[in-house]
Amino acid sequence: MVKIIVFFFLIGLIIAGILFNPILVKRRRNRLKRRPFPPLWNAIIENNLPIYLCLSPDEIRRLQGDIQVFLAEKQFIGCRGLQVTEEMKLTLAAVACLLLLNERGQYFPRLRSILVYPSAYLVQETNSVGKYVVEERRVARLGESWTNDQVVLSWEQVKQDTNNWRDGRNVVLHEFAHQLDQEDGKAEGVPILQRNSDYAIWAKVMTEEYQQLCNDVLQGVNTVMDSYGATNPAEFFAVATETFFEKPHQLLSKHRALYEQLQRYYKLDPVQWA
Repeated sequence: MVKIIVFFFLIGLIIAGILFNPILVKRRRNRLKRRPFPPLWNAIIENNLPIYLCLSPDEIRRLQGDIQVFLAEKQFIGCRGLQVTEEMKLTLAAVACLLLLNERGQYFPRLRSILVYPSAYLVQETNSVGKYVVEERRVARLGESWTNDQVVLSWEQVKQDTNNWRDGRNVVLHEFAHQLDQEDGKAEGVPILQRNSDYAIWAKVMTEEYQQLCNDVLQGVNTVMDSYGATNPAEFFAVATETFFEKPHQLLSKHRALYEQLQRYYKLDPVQWA
């Protein structure tokens, strides 16, 4: 009898933990958001994020809160001898948290660690080049997003991207857009949307725009988005996100339907930041 009581007591504790943990997490995050934002942090972000002072006061307040949560929940690991400084953490967090201003309440839930290399890093890549032939080679990368728990970045590339904000290329925006896409465990270019009815219009717009980019790249047409977006739908979403934040006027002018779709998803209008 005692064993049965203990068993059901433990089951009750597990159920209570499952039910109350989201509430406790939300409270802890709200406390973090209410903390005063250190003036030194503010100065670092002003210096390293070109569009920071273009945000509205409400967007700046929300971004500061999201940064505090992000820094508290994510681990930064320096690779190849790199010492990750406070400036590096703040810069990475500020750019990544631009994607969270839609207040979905999720902070890249699968992500645990951000690995930072000084510059480009080498990885072993395996490709199938025939029915029975597999090719292995070492390739240089500037960033990647893993479905399970990590983002890998080149700090040299991060600095280059923040210094050239309007060129439409940003490794942090790109890899963290992949994190949004991968929240459901798949990388298909379809993040979790607010309503089930949103998926149909998302699929229509994204498919049409992806196919147009593929055709333009094949024909050698100059495109607003980087040609890497034609690789597959997942890369298209990541590249479209980079373009949305860095070249909003051009994207709106040439691809209004795509801009408006991303505007609804991110609940932001970067055209207003110019």
